[in-house]
Amino acid sequence: MNDFEQNGIAVLGASFNSVEQNAAFAKKFDFNFPLLCDTDRALGMAYGACDSATAGHAKRISILIDEQGKIVRIYDSVNPREHPAQVLADVIGGPG
Repeated sequence: MNDFEQNGIAVLGASFNSVEQNAAFAKKFDFNFPLLCDTDRALGMAYGACDSATAGHAKRISILIDEQGKIVRIYDSVNPREHPAQVLADVIGGPG
């Protein structure tokens, strides 16, 4: 997370769970970034993480957005262990 912060990169997560469920999940896995609640699936549908407001789960994707709010890259398949290094490499040219 330090590498992201030092490079001015904000990290946000989103899931379809309630505030309480997200808080418990974030605490259990020691998340150090905000986890947004998309209970109506509007965010998921807008960014292609699901196809309908009744979707049970979101696809594990990631969207890289620049300072102007433009989508720079869509990561269709994300491996949580490798993805942070991949994003840093794409943004700052570091290892990954």
